[in-house]
Amino acid sequence: MNTYKLKTPLTDEDILKLKAGDVVLISGIIYTARDAAHKRLIESINRGEELPFPIQGSVIYYVGPTPPPPGRPIGSAGPTTSYRMDPYAPTLYKLGLKASIGKGKRSDEVKKAMQEYKGVYLGATGGAGALLSQRIKDAKVLAYEDLGPEAVRELVVEDFPTLVINDVYGGELYVKPKL
Repeated sequence: MNTYKLKTPLTDEDILKLKAGDVVLISGIIYTARDAAHKRLIESINRGEELPFPIQGSVIYYVGPTPPPPGRPIGSAGPTTSYRMDPYAPTLYKLGLKASIGKGKRSDEVKKAMQEYKGVYLGATGGAGALLSQRIKDAKVLAYEDLGPEAVRELVVEDFPTLVINDVYGGELYVKPKL
């Protein structure tokens, strides 16, 4: 297992060097979206509209942060369960999404899309939202403000800690290798 420091937007070269179990520290801009926002993103795509952020090379963090305490850009920001985004994720990977961050397993369709379109699934530590929020330097709502904590946000992160759960080679951290 290796540790990589990556800066967004991510490239195919960034993704191709990652293997399940690697540590990835992300810096730059990432976007937040949960299931209600994903539904709206796909509806926008289906209508031929532009997305509220550039999808090519992007990272989406599945999170619904709490309100920010005084002096901080965001409150607790722990990952949410990823399978709720599985109906939408293959389309986003096809359009250039390079990574999603959440917790839990992904569907076979999402894993196939990651392999085909060169993307990865990264895990963030559940239950550590207050700690993870310390890596978020700025946050602003980009779209769907009516969704409250589930609105699409742009986050500026520095060395945001993740683990590669699914890689482009079919590797999965949650599966024991056959001996």
